[in-house]
Amino acid sequence: MAEVLEFLVPTGNGRTLLVLGLETNATEHALYLAFSAFGPLYSVRLHRNAAVAGPGYYALVKYYSTRDASRAQLACNRQPLFQKSALKVCLCTRQRPFPQQNLALNSHKCQELANHYLGFNSWSSRIVTLQDISGFEENEEEDSRALLASQRCKYLCIQELTIPQHSICARGVGVAETPVDPSQGFLTATRSAQKLAAQKALSDAFQKIVLVVLENGKVAVEFISPQEDLVDCLADEELKGLLQVTDLSFSQLNPEGEEEILSDFSMDGE
Repeated sequence: MAEVLEFLVPTGNGRTLLVLGLETNATEHALYLAFSAFGPLYSVRLHRNAAVAGPGYYALVKYYSTRDASRAQLACNRQPLFQKSALKVCLCTRQRPFPQQNLALNSHKCQELANHYLGFNSWSSRIVTLQDISGFEENEEEDSRALLASQRCKYLCIQELTIPQHSICARGVGVAETPVDPSQGFLTATRSAQKLAAQKALSDAFQKIVLVVLENGKVAVEFISPQEDLVDCLADEELKGLLQVTDLSFSQLNPEGEEEILSDFSMDGE
């Protein structure tokens, strides 16, 4: 059977293992080494036992794949692994009483997941445009002192993700805003905003594809971006230097700052 993996924070049943019986010298690094042998991990969290349970720890190990989590549970349950006493490893299958929000993976996690299933040299990315959009909300009546205190650096980035073997090309958009610290200067804020915008754009590009992992280990890639997504339809020449901000309010952006911005831009020079 095939399993579909999205570039989202893993949720739902069957992806998280509860590890009980960890001794006092257990570490997250040791847990990561033991359980990552069965597949890529999203997170490893080590927690101290409650006082009534005695000394030691328990851990939550979260996989992207339910198949990997199931394999790890069967192989590691009642095994000592990296300690003297055996561990108890259970699948967390308890339903949460409230719906979970699908959150995008950050760019680093996206790259880790892509490298595992597709290979380090199987994909590439490039920045199509990186544009300064600072200052369009400034009030001309503000005095120079107030303007300096409230000055922020804002950048828009469009980045292209390419997977040649699967004939996939997807573009993502990222917006970043950082305050200007007078003690560090405008250049530091500019670099920080540019870097963050590029990271968000790459993450947004990965949201437009899914991995289809077959039981034999083979992987297919599917493009899931909506057809009306302009950033994927326009040529580089139509994007570079042609984006102008009209009435974009950064307070309306979601926490990731990448989802609802395309409708607020106008394309000039066509």
